[in-house]
Amino acid sequence: MSLIIHLLFGLLVPFFKEERELSTTKALDSQARKTMGLGGDQSFVPVMDSGQVRLKELGYKQELKRDLSVFSNFAISFSIVSVLTGITTTYNTGLRFGGTVTLVYGWFLAGSFTMCVGLSMAEICSSYPTSGGLYYWSAMLAGPRWAPLASWMTGWFNIVGQWAVTASVDFSLAQLIQVIVLLSTGGRNGGGYKGSDFVVIGIHGGILFIHALLNSLPISVLSFIGQLAALWNLLGVLVLMILIPLVSTERATTKFVFTNFNTDNGLGITSYAYIFVLGLLMSQYTITGYDASAHMTEETVDADKNGPRGIISAIGISILFGWGYILGISYAVTDIPSLLSETNNSGGYAIAEIFYLAFKNRFGSGTGGIVCLGVVAVAVFFCGMSSVTSNSRMAYAFSRDGAMPMSPLWHKVNSREVPINAVWLSALISFCMALTSLGSIVAFQAMVSIATIGLYIAYAIPIILRVTLARNTFVPGPFSLGKYGMVVGWVAVLWVVTISVLFSLPVAYPITAETLNYTPVAVAGLVAITLSYWLFSARHWFTGPISNILS
Repeated sequence: MSLIIHLLFGLLVPFFKEERELSTTKALDSQARKTMGLGGDQSFVPVMDSGQVRLKELGYKQELKRDLSVFSNFAISFSIVSVLTGITTTYNTGLRFGGTVTLVYGWFLAGSFTMCVGLSMAEICSSYPTSGGLYYWSAMLAGPRWAPLASWMTGWFNIVGQWAVTASVDFSLAQLIQVIVLLSTGGRNGGGYKGSDFVVIGIHGGILFIHALLNSLPISVLSFIGQLAALWNLLGVLVLMILIPLVSTERATTKFVFTNFNTDNGLGITSYAYIFVLGLLMSQYTITGYDASAHMTEETVDADKNGPRGIISAIGISILFGWGYILGISYAVTDIPSLLSETNNSGGYAIAEIFYLAFKNRFGSGTGGIVCLGVVAVAVFFCGMSSVTSNSRMAYAFSRDGAMPMSPLWHKVNSREVPINAVWLSALISFCMALTSLGSIVAFQAMVSIATIGLYIAYAIPIILRVTLARNTFVPGPFSLGKYGMVVGWVAVLWVVTISVLFSLPVAYPITAETLNYTPVAVAGLVAITLSYWLFSARHWFTGPISNILS
């Protein structure tokens, strides 16, 4: 694993400038201070760590403990991307819409364009390594006139998207635990126990409570857990991608895996192109959350270098290991309709059925498959824990700049240098989001759709500003795309626009209240609320990022 990371970093060496010129530093310092209402003539005081130097230049004092290495920073983002989590919990979507062709080729398609998004974000992160991340970048790139509105919209899309990610991840874990219990007690066809919606939401609440407790610990402990999570995900993928097809008594042919296109979705959609793009949701949903590396920069050593490395390596290694996982599992797929049927032992949970049948057909018992699901469940648990970590840092930074109601409360840091109130706020809001599943699963799906579209809109705003308003004024940090920056930036923007449209399309015909894709409604609702709040209140008092260093 260490070798893979170093090889990936080696490819990026030409883009890193190990030492910034003093004139560059002063230019960045002046630009940031001007936008934040400070003087541009403040003297530059060097300190040992380049990340802390840059943070002071940007107008913030060091409040969080700076103790994360580049691997720890990567580990948190990689644990949130978590290919075991995203692929396992949305594998049904890929199978239903296109089958193995969508899974195998769609993964690389989405991954390639996502890397463009990540590269653009990494370049901006290198220049502005703060916990605020995206919304701070938007303020700096928009300039003094548009900074408040740009950071306001970006910040709310980012934080709501992150809460939705946590809600969906931990809800997925609660559902997976339910499936594990179902199979362990005999399966759907053997009288197995299936909990009610209230049982699932209770499990979800318990998981969030544990995550909040863990995130109340010092960052040194979270760093260790994050590294353990990354290792678990990497080893878990390697074991499962080899073990499952090896144990399976029936295996798909290579021709089936690479050429079979499933059109039997039962949802009235027959267009090959339409089916394929709908199947991309699995890949795009999985490869998200890597902005965590930016939100952890105030706790990362040499953050102007290691923050970008965390973003890029999390995406790159996820693409490689994710494809291996998809390929290995897909060789155990022989009957797609049966795997998706709600009458099978797992109740229609495709990967659970694959694991269970592989061991049952080989050894007469599905216990081994249940153990494999346990491996996935631990990875999902780590994913949710890291999501709360990222959520809390974003809430801490956003409230530090006065953007959230009761900001002083959420900005508070305890004696362990942990934003404790922001941690518990993030867990509580994520739990409240999941409560909508009790009333309507359609409403819940609409809310968590913000986890993909909402987050990517937040990713795109600073990139758009980088290639438009700031195209001539942006000063890169140690990581720079150089002459490729504009091209990569525009590709990233166009990809976000494309997926925003595609994932807002109907997913079933005829369209009814139960089959309507409520994603555009949810996103439009978030836009309406944040803009209304801005027009009627926030524009009178929110000025964008605020320095907490006395000038």
